[in-house]
Amino acid sequence: MRVNLTFTTLGELIKEKRTEMGISLSELGRMTGISKGVLSKIENDETKRPELRTIKPLVDTLKLPYENIVELYVEIGQRFDVLCELILEAIELRNAKLVSAIVRKLLESPHENTHKSLERLYKVANSIVNTEMKIAIFTPVIMYARERGIPLYIAKGLYQQYLIEREDLKRLEESFRMGEEIAHYVDFLSHEEQLVYYYRMTLHAYNIKKYEKCIDMGKRGFKIDQTIHELKQRAAYVVINSYILLNEFASAEELLYVSEKSNHNFIIERSKFIRANIYFGKGEYNVAIPILQECLSEATEDTRVHIMNDLLESYINLDDMNSVQKFLEAEEDSLCFNVKTPHKHRELGRFFKLKGIWQVKMGKYDCAIQSYLRSIHSYEQISANEDINQCIGEIFSLHFELQQSIELNLLEKLVNVYNAINKPIKGKVVI
Repeated sequence: MRVNLTFTTLGELIKEKRTEMGISLSELGRMTGISKGVLSKIENDETKRPELRTIKPLVDTLKLPYENIVELYVEIGQRFDVLCELILEAIELRNAKLVSAIVRKLLESPHENTHKSLERLYKVANSIVNTEMKIAIFTPVIMYARERGIPLYIAKGLYQQYLIEREDLKRLEESFRMGEEIAHYVDFLSHEEQLVYYYRMTLHAYNIKKYEKCIDMGKRGFKIDQTIHELKQRAAYVVINSYILLNEFASAEELLYVSEKSNHNFIIERSKFIRANIYFGKGEYNVAIPILQECLSEATEDTRVHIMNDLLESYINLDDMNSVQKFLEAEEDSLCFNVKTPHKHRELGRFFKLKGIWQVKMGKYDCAIQSYLRSIHSYEQISANEDINQCIGEIFSLHFELQQSIELNLLEKLVNVYNAINKPIKGKVVI
């Protein structure tokens, strides 16, 4: 809400508000920690543009809207370098709303060239480490570029914002939708940015089980890329896995062959595991198991849980419950729970879900419920709502089959999880 005050300078604004609140200059000094002499100079406009860190206690004490302060600062110093200093001061204060407000005012200034301002703001944002402050600059830049129909800075802003937002594992679906919008502006990115975009989206799509989109994004990147850098090889790896999960085994084998011929070491090191995955995908578990066992003996921390899961699922599908038990006794302690990537969170969730399935078959119902709850916990870390709903369904089905009532604390926990992941998102705007 905008305050209607009759003022033309920053000093007048502060003085009028202080008088309106019935606060003396000395009292305001005690309340803010700013000396009476400094306050007097500010009110009398002897200090034309006091630093924001000086003004902030006054703003908080007198409850002055930052929008009014920003407008006056813009009037005081209309040059980009002056306003840019103001942005940097707001960044030091960690005030994202103020940063965005200053950026908007700067872009609306008739004294600056639009394209030059956008480029300089883009550089300022990329020089900042704090991601919240980066977003505070990119958001108004993107909005302004949209309003003025400047696709270059829609593309550049969205690209940088996407690279930040995709790191939030709780919002993988939302950030992927943001990434999809970049496809409309991808020609305005540099060649290197296009490659990073396509390959990051390839990995992103795989992590949220959008396998067809994973393949599509990977193909787009491969089409314009003649290198063999690791990001391309990681993208090829998940594209092969996507083909397998979609039962397109010929395409998976073809890309595996091309990658091996192109000396993609990341793929070559995992080729045995990939071939085991192909047999696993085809349902040829007796062929897949010995290869997976060999892979497990050579596994890294990065691949172990995935191999373990394929072995567990193979044993379960063969109804070999004794092998499952021996395997869990021998291997479960080797699991790494220091998980940081979406793929590992998903695989850890899959591990406990498979363990729960086995425990149900063995009649260990209480243990199975605990495994399903641990699976839900892992899936919650990446908001894998479909998988969470499946685990909740398994718990309810188990109680129904046993004709047992659900304990109140367990029911409350499941209801809270279900409501949290299934509530509609109102007024959500992705920019």
